[in-house]
Amino acid sequence: MEEIKNRIKELTKEHLEQIIKDRRYLHQHPELSFEEHGTSAYIASRLREMGIPFRDKVAGTGIIATLKGKSEGKVIALRADMDALPIQEETGLPFASVNKGIMHACGHDAHSAALLGVAHILNQLKEKWTGTVLLIFQPGEEKFPGGASLLLKEGALDRPKPDLVIGQHVLPDMPAGHVGFKPGMYMASGDEVYLTVHGQGGHAALPHTLNDTILIASHIIVALQQIVSRMVPANIPTVLSFGRIEGLGATNIIPGKVEIAGTLRTMDETWREKIQELIKKIAEGTAISMGAYCTVDIKHGYPVVHNHEKSTKKAISLAKNFLDEERVEDMDIRMTAEDFGYYTHQFPSVFYRFGVKQKTGKTGALHTPQFNLNEKAMETATGLLTWLTVNC
Repeated sequence: MEEIKNRIKELTKEHLEQIIKDRRYLHQHPELSFEEHGTSAYIASRLREMGIPFRDKVAGTGIIATLKGKSEGKVIALRADMDALPIQEETGLPFASVNKGIMHACGHDAHSAALLGVAHILNQLKEKWTGTVLLIFQPGEEKFPGGASLLLKEGALDRPKPDLVIGQHVLPDMPAGHVGFKPGMYMASGDEVYLTVHGQGGHAALPHTLNDTILIASHIIVALQQIVSRMVPANIPTVLSFGRIEGLGATNIIPGKVEIAGTLRTMDETWREKIQELIKKIAEGTAISMGAYCTVDIKHGYPVVHNHEKSTKKAISLAKNFLDEERVEDMDIRMTAEDFGYYTHQFPSVFYRFGVKQKTGKTGALHTPQFNLNEKAMETATGLLTWLTVNC
């Protein structure tokens, strides 16, 4: 065990320059969800260089490579997402995005580069481990319905079926070299909520002749807050927020239609369904009571990310063995969503974080034009994932 651990660390250092080179290339050439044709071609070329067989065009632009160890054993799937975001980069990096309005602002370039590094190391050490490893380069994590759902719907993981799926994700407020785990419920489900209030618009000075759709929309938003504060059990983390309201009237014009858009997040799949029903009932009922009507469209998004308890606890123990114990942190739940949740509902899964905070200078937040990860984290991301793969 010590021998292979030390060998993984040696090979990670040996390949680090190439891993960073891969990350910088991907960062410089980002592509939006389900449009990752160049990204996929680059990853395919790197796998060919290593002599690793793969399937392409999975869920459109995805790739699944396969490695086999010295003998039969568990099937472990490793997932990295490939897509970027519609953001104009403002980092000023020499390898900043050359694609206008598109940026790797969520670290998916680092995820894919690390997985290429893992592929290289596992391929070199295949006489040292048993089983089969599936390397999933997944498209479309940032856009509904999520590449994970399409990949699973295609049956891409039916033969062979994974005994465990592992994924990792950057975390900008955690020091580079650190990792974090959370057994059980970890990340929230994520649904998009669209409400449209319809009524009779008209002159704002004559409210008795019309339905005040602006006022009705306001009442609906306020009424819906009772779902979280009064209807959902207090021990189930839930968020219902509205970030957009549009009524194209004027100072003296009440519009005939007002559109509202928001997000629903929760950590309980049973209550998730109930909340959706409550949103519909309250929104429609409030509008009717004020002389208008409301249409409700809820886009069913990503499910809760649930880390397999036993597997995650084992991964924590392995991480502490591979890294210094103080570099392995306990994570709290997050109300952000991830399409990795689809894997966790079909297979035992572990989804963890690796820190990318800059030692000096600004790292920036995820999904912002200034996001700039610490590339020293690539050594931890690659080495630890390799170690977990051969031991989980």
